[in-house]
Amino acid sequence: MHLSRDVVLLISHSGDFFTIDRVAEALLKKGAQPFRLDTDKFPLEVQLTAHFDKNKSYHTIEYNNQSISTEQVQAVWMRRIWEPQLGEELAPKFREACIKESRATLDGFWDSLKDARWVDNLERIDYASNKLRQLRIASEVGFAIPQTLVTNKAEAAREFFVQVNGKMVSKLLTAISRSMQANSSFFVYTSTVKEEDLQDAESLRYCPMVFQELIPKQQELRVVYVNGNVFVGALNADVYAAAKVDWRKPGVDVGAWQHHQLPDEVIRRLQAFMAKFGLSFGSLDFILTPSGEYVFLEINPVGEWGMLEKDLDLPIANAIADTLLAE
Repeated sequence: MHLSRDVVLLISHSGDFFTIDRVAEALLKKGAQPFRLDTDKFPLEVQLTAHFDKNKSYHTIEYNNQSISTEQVQAVWMRRIWEPQLGEELAPKFREACIKESRATLDGFWDSLKDARWVDNLERIDYASNKLRQLRIASEVGFAIPQTLVTNKAEAAREFFVQVNGKMVSKLLTAISRSMQANSSFFVYTSTVKEEDLQDAESLRYCPMVFQELIPKQQELRVVYVNGNVFVGALNADVYAAAKVDWRKPGVDVGAWQHHQLPDEVIRRLQAFMAKFGLSFGSLDFILTPSGEYVFLEINPVGEWGMLEKDLDLPIANAIADTLLAE
């Protein structure tokens, strides 16, 4: 089936639900035609064809009995890109090459959509994903940030531990596959560091880590920015045990999200921060300290927000749809 109306391409994966469904529903209500592309289904279930000649080039894509060409796509929502799911029948020696070629083919497809409106542009997402750059720019726009050390030197980590009076957490600069996680989640989620953890810190020589002072919490905030609109959910720090430093960790019962209003000054800094990255969308994490200070932790340019829409009835999907359809 060919789609004739203005198409908005929703880039995600087959396990995605709720958020992508809400955005698709909002687009339909506004008269646009969503087309969901599950990246993990390419190349086995998604057919993509690119045509090039001296006069023009175009791509067509077929999935779930629907077909579109790049010329129909007016906007793109970049939600997630996942690795291909390749069948067991494919010999392991060919798997890496097939994944590499599939990724390169998709990169060409994204390039063919350069004239569409993106939320957000892949280059800007990549630029904004660097957590050290995030801290630098957050500081430049006036946000408070945690004292931070990034090192592959064990002695530097031990000295920092003393400097922050033993109140220290560790985290990674990049996302890591769950399949790589060790027996503990120490290396995957933001985790409290104890003195005994640093006894074998010589392993840092293989992989640098981020260490930060542990910020005292009154509330943890998830702030979702959509094209100038700001949506906030708050969790009281006493909702979960003090040892559970990261509410995103599986099994942490975080309790109910609450509404929260950011001060105007924080919103102005947030707008300046997003403008520096040229992003229309971002999910940001802050801590509100007992003394009333807002401390910036990080931004995920493709971060989660479904729990805020679900629990607090915040119209985030509608704001994303409006941004995708804006002139």
